[in-house]
Amino acid sequence: MTTSQDRATARTRAIMQATLALAQEAGYTKLSIEAVAARAGVGKHTIYRRWPSKGLLFLDSLLSLNEPVLDYPDTGDIVADLRRQIHAAVDLLANPPWGPLFQALVGEAQYDPMVASGLNERFIRPQEDKTVARLRAAKEHGQISPDLDLDLAMAILSGPPYFKLLITQEPLTHDYVDRLVEVLLAGMKPRT
Repeated sequence: MTTSQDRATARTRAIMQATLALAQEAGYTKLSIEAVAARAGVGKHTIYRRWPSKGLLFLDSLLSLNEPVLDYPDTGDIVADLRRQIHAAVDLLANPPWGPLFQALVGEAQYDPMVASGLNERFIRPQEDKTVARLRAAKEHGQISPDLDLDLAMAILSGPPYFKLLITQEPLTHDYVDRLVEVLLAGMKPRT
């Protein structure tokens, strides 16, 4: 027997899948609630009851796309751990389906404060927290300077890849990440 909760879950999944499919097919700018409703087989009011804007629907849909696992390993080697995690992030953000959709979401966040807040709370900040926690562990184990400003190190690690991805749209490569980590870690080494 199908419950109302099961039907609601199936409807939500259909709406999110329709949103992502249409965004991939036509681009985010041409995405509309009307088209999503038609593709998902629901009324517009069903969508608007849950998502007050196209941007928030897109945010939820994108973050539901097998939410990325960008956790840090802790092998005891901060260089290897940073490289591995940032390589995974680059592989996710620089390639379809996530990459182009993520770029569109960041673009929407520039105009919709609710999307910006949601993106920050649900994706950006959790990744920052994981990075700072891994750097803190490295600091506690003497792998990096005890004077290192962890929040600034986080900004330095994330800024250049986002700049390439969102501004210059140059390819993000593992080689680029390796060079970035090397430059940052040269200034992070503990003083002997």
